[in-house]
Amino acid sequence: MSKFLKYFLAVLLGSMVSALFFVLGLFMFIGILAASSGGEVKVADNSLLILDLNGPITERSSQDPFEQIIAELTGDVAPAGLNEVLAAIKKAGEDERIKGIYMESGLTMAGYATLEEIRNALIEFRATGKFVYSFAPVYTQKAYYLASVADKVYLNPAGMLDFQGLSAVYSFYKGTLEKLGIEMQVFKHGEFKSAVEPYILEKMSDEARLQSEVYLGSIWDHILEKVAAARGLDPEALNQSASGAPVMMSDEDLLATGLIDGFRYKDEVLSELKVLTDTDEKDDLEALSVGSYSKVYLPGKKKKGLEKNKIAVIYAEGAIDNGSGGIQSDKLSRTIREARRDSSIQAIVLRINSPGGSGLGSEIIWREVKLAKETKPVVVSMGDLAASGGYYIACAADSIVAHPNTLTGSIGVFGMLPNTQGLLNKIGVTTDRVTTNDFSDFPALDRPFNASEKALMQAYIERFYGIFLQRCADGRNTTVEAIDEVGEGRVWSGANALELKLVDKLGGINEALAIAAGMAELEDFRVVELPEVLDPFQQIMKSLSEGASTHLGRQILGEHYRTLQTIGEWQNTYPVQARLPFDLELN
Repeated sequence: MSKFLKYFLAVLLGSMVSALFFVLGLFMFIGILAASSGGEVKVADNSLLILDLNGPITERSSQDPFEQIIAELTGDVAPAGLNEVLAAIKKAGEDERIKGIYMESGLTMAGYATLEEIRNALIEFRATGKFVYSFAPVYTQKAYYLASVADKVYLNPAGMLDFQGLSAVYSFYKGTLEKLGIEMQVFKHGEFKSAVEPYILEKMSDEARLQSEVYLGSIWDHILEKVAAARGLDPEALNQSASGAPVMMSDEDLLATGLIDGFRYKDEVLSELKVLTDTDEKDDLEALSVGSYSKVYLPGKKKKGLEKNKIAVIYAEGAIDNGSGGIQSDKLSRTIREARRDSSIQAIVLRINSPGGSGLGSEIIWREVKLAKETKPVVVSMGDLAASGGYYIACAADSIVAHPNTLTGSIGVFGMLPNTQGLLNKIGVTTDRVTTNDFSDFPALDRPFNASEKALMQAYIERFYGIFLQRCADGRNTTVEAIDEVGEGRVWSGANALELKLVDKLGGINEALAIAAGMAELEDFRVVELPEVLDPFQQIMKSLSEGASTHLGRQILGEHYRTLQTIGEWQNTYPVQARLPFDLELN
């Protein structure tokens, strides 16, 4: 035993020393990285801006060195910040030294509204007379939607292009829960509130299928319209091409669809770009990444921070109070409150990309949005998702802007608590209790709810749904009855929502900023992004405690990580949820 303890302590001590050296080395590496990145970036004449979006796109750049290191070690692509990408494209359009944009974004990972934002920025860039070229060995459907706006869309001769229509696949856990001996006890209001269905059904309900068909159809029609316009094609002919599965077409048939301009190897594309930029064939192209270009100030332009008046863009990304990062109601509320009290901030744009979450958390954030609106203009800009609780926190704003392919609405509430009695019996565990009152042990997870408890829970759900309806009715200057007609938990596309007056305008964050500036009567202003980005040391500590474990889970479990994460979230969530149905992921 003593020998075992000696070896065990030696191994433990060695592991601790190794971990210490790893952390010290990591900090040294970060210091070198930070020092090397602080220099001035030179922009040569006839340069290209490189858009490499082969990876996830988040709402804003995190500036997290640890995230970049993990990406380098694993071979993954670090997330790109939408805010940084849009700023780079806009700046490049004004920069006479930038001749065009070259995109390699065939495997981008983002929602259609995010891609719509970038796509619109590229259209504005092309309007300056500059070019956009796109090349990829493989285009996913989302990547092609982005690429279709380019002057030239090239594909590797052995590559593949996916453009065959929208689909959304939902996972159901009822069979798994039954095998484990767990019964999900569900309470909801809204016939379309299908977020609970994966836990109690084995396939979609008729209502869930109907709403999915409506919003998928709306988004697909928009995609067809935009791609057809960009490529000079007929939408109906384009839809027929999609039905023919371009990913399996011969080269001749694919070219005949008009989806691409030709097949090229990368060296051939680079040679073509050299001609466009007056670069000698033997020389390298002058090119800058988005990250490098973000450090560049344009000659003759005001530097950031000189404008006195400010508009705050406050980011609300992720699920609300669901125990896995995302939106934390107390922190977001504090950020909104600080912006409201800051006299230099003349208006607020609340950028929401959220499927919702805790009903209580949504109410807490709603209150701060309402108070801010009483002090200064508040405009909401919706990203890929602003549904259920995401719509709850939006409805109090002066104006709501969404993309046609934003998923929003889902005005409904549900509660869900497991009964684990069957699981406990399977493993030989029994429970007993002593109580002083009828509901002393409510809610109990080791037994089924009795009739009185079910009635109590359902009444609470109905009461909260009534509050949700009233919040929306007050914010949209309409009646509770009118909101209820388009509510019942039903999900809508942004285009649907505009028709139903759930949103005020279609567009992106720039449109929201323009509305906010007009309401605040500002001609000149600067944008401040909140909450403030953590400094590198804080980012590293946060990543070590949270991000690294999440990343490791994704690496080990792959596509199953999100499923297990979704199930695990319910262990620590507020029992009343205002959340988007299912865990939506469109192809």
